Amino acid sequence: MAAVLGPSGWWRRWRRWRRRLSARDGSRMLLLLLLLGSGQGPRQVGAGQTFEYLKREHSLSKPYQVKTPVLQSRIPVDERGVGTSSSSLWNLMGNAMVMTQYIRLTPDMQSKQGALWNRVPCFLRDWELQVHFRIHGQGKKNLHGDGLAIWYTKDRMQPGPVFGNMDKFVGLGVFVDTYPNEEKQQERVFPYVSAMVNNGSLRYDHERDGRPTELGGCTAIVRNLHYDTFLVIRYVKRHLTIMMDIDGKHEWRDCIEVPGVRLPRGYYFGTSSITGDLSDNHDIISLKLFELTVERTPEEEKLHRDVFLPSVDNMKLPEMTAPLPPLSGLALFLIVFFSLVFSVFAIVIGIILYNKWQDQSRKRFY
Repeated sequence: MAAVLGPSGWWRRWRRWRRRLSARDGSRMLLLLLLLGSGQGPRQVGAGQTFEYLKREHSLSKPYQVKTPVLQSRIPVDERGVGTSSSSLWNLMGNAMVMTQYIRLTPDMQSKQGALWNRVPCFLRDWELQVHFRIHGQGKKNLHGDGLAIWYTKDRMQPGPVFGNMDKFVGLGVFVDTYPNEEKQQERVFPYVSAMVNNGSLRYDHERDGRPTELGGCTAIVRNLHYDTFLVIRYVKRHLTIMMDIDGKHEWRDCIEVPGVRLPRGYYFGTSSITGDLSDNHDIISLKLFELTVERTPEEEKLHRDVFLPSVDNMKLPEMTAPLPPLSGLALFLIVFFSLVFSVFAIVIGIILYNKWQDQSRKRFY
């Protein structure tokens, strides 16, 4: 039977073990502790007290390995939550397909459209979305199209004409437009990045490349590059900022900056693409959403209350008018009944006035 050691016995054993510990073993233990403590945590970004946290339920990154050995048939199911099952965090739509290193929204073929949508609504107050993408194809200058879009909208999985998504959307759209539809314009160089906030009342003007409703934009040469291309959308304190990293220098370049942008919480992130007579490969390599923790003053807390419809300060968006509900049978009967009563009453009053006028005319004549 083993002897039971008291506190003094355990202490003597600990001191003997610590003497035997060599410098090599100590260095190994230190390395192990450093590795254990190097897990991903909050990172400070920019000036001031701003920290970012990666939100995995809204993020997506390679490798996209399929569960079954059917990669050659490009079945859209993978281990990182992309697919059509109810357990997937992301859904594919249209011609989108999963590859090992990227998700292809559309291939370099005519008349294709595809989309990738997050199933989880985002309730973050301040956030940053980093998009790693690639646009490439066989088309030469001005013989490629049409581009891709990144969305933060109320509705998801709604195919349509706006880069593969529905028109009159509700939310934010950021467009990487690679083909100029407006032939007469000369001041813009394509590909061109622009942004639009919509409350469901505006249409995207394809013939003018969305110019009537855009918040701003910049030229971004992103096709057929041999290095990585990134786009970041940052939304902090009602301030929308869009930056690009497309020069291979790992530096962000300002593109769009708009204050006073009011976006509701609970919308969905997604990305989509479309091709027409011209085409390109539109690939998403990763989507990473970060929650930004920002300090607010009491005055800012009052100003930054939740909103229920997207809007932009100093920019008038048409009001959304709800359609009138259909009339019930009783209401329709009452309207018809009182209309008839009013008509009869008006006719009687008219006859009385006419008779009085005739009597007065006879008296003057005699």
